[in-house]
Amino acid sequence: MESLKELYKIGCGPSSSHTMGPKRAAEQFAARPSLPDAFRVTLYGSLAATGKGHLTDAAILSVLEPIAPTEIVWHPEIVLPFHPNGMLFEGLKKGEVIDSWTVYSVGGGTLADEHTGVIKPAQVYDMHTIADIKAWCYREGKTYWEYVNDCEGPEIWDYLDTIWTTMCETVQRGLNNDGVLPGGLKVARKASTYMVKSQSYNDSLRSRARIYAYALATSEENASGGTVVTAPTCGSSGVVPAVLYHLATSRDFLRIRILRALATAGLFGNVAKTNSSISGAEVGCQGEVGVACAMAAAAACQLFGGTPSQIEYAAEMALEHHLGLTCDPVCGLVQVPCIERNAVAAARALDANIYATLSDGSHMVSYDRVVEVMKETGHDLPSLYRETGEGGLARGYTPTE
Repeated sequence: MESLKELYKIGCGPSSSHTMGPKRAAEQFAARPSLPDAFRVTLYGSLAATGKGHLTDAAILSVLEPIAPTEIVWHPEIVLPFHPNGMLFEGLKKGEVIDSWTVYSVGGGTLADEHTGVIKPAQVYDMHTIADIKAWCYREGKTYWEYVNDCEGPEIWDYLDTIWTTMCETVQRGLNNDGVLPGGLKVARKASTYMVKSQSYNDSLRSRARIYAYALATSEENASGGTVVTAPTCGSSGVVPAVLYHLATSRDFLRIRILRALATAGLFGNVAKTNSSISGAEVGCQGEVGVACAMAAAAACQLFGGTPSQIEYAAEMALEHHLGLTCDPVCGLVQVPCIERNAVAAARALDANIYATLSDGSHMVSYDRVVEVMKETGHDLPSLYRETGEGGLARGYTPTE
């Protein structure tokens, strides 16, 4: 598996697959030596169907338009066989194509092409299933974060420290922002209101309200195009920060323990990304919010002293109960139902942690099996329910501006 640096990425919302990925692709195409006098970018499938709501065109134009005039062509009705998020970049000179590149945004800002598959950086993990990693933990008397340290080296902690700082800044920024989110749905920011209202509740309800507030804060920042951390994607970026921010501020965990929890969360996200998908266009929202919930549950369980088996159980349970979750953003905006899903998933992650911690860690279904089933389920979902903006909750809505 690749480094956690490829899972946790800092970038602008609202979508890692629809904004960050296409922008990275545009940057790579612009760096080619062909010297065109114009560009044409054709977007296919899910990328075209919800691209305007996800600001895909804006992301691409921000890179190419300063270099040469750029045309965006939309083909939502054409789905390329390799992946639903296909793009064709063409460089033109005097109206003739002099360079072209078909590339795919496969989730989390990662790119792939049909010849080489995912354009992967160096692989730093020699194991890619939780079963193997858990067996290593018991054999060595270590835990998941120590496996991350052994594979990545000590420099990973400086990177995770930057990731955690960014997550905290995004939560704090979101808690202090008000107003209506862009896009035409007239969705009002709610994080600050939930935070204020939390003060009037007793301990249990106050805790739950703050979890919601922290998740809303990050998700609302993402929806407005603000800076977030993919965890594992932009659309699911509110879950892990909400859980860890809540535990860090309410339980006074040392910063290094939060970073270790982030490492464990990243390991579980990495396994899902490697063996299935974190792309909503490929497997639905189970691959985004479901995996984020699993990551947060694993992180929380480690913080509360869970064994490797209990940590795996928490993650398995969190993902299992998101199986079949569709990706149906209204108007292609990462707002409805995405923002609420992040808040509910953050609370569910803590519930999974409690349930697993009360157990002895034994369970019938493994995390690896749930990841496998998530992939099967995602491929069985009709395309209408995989980020096309045409089915489910998205059907029948139009923006008002």
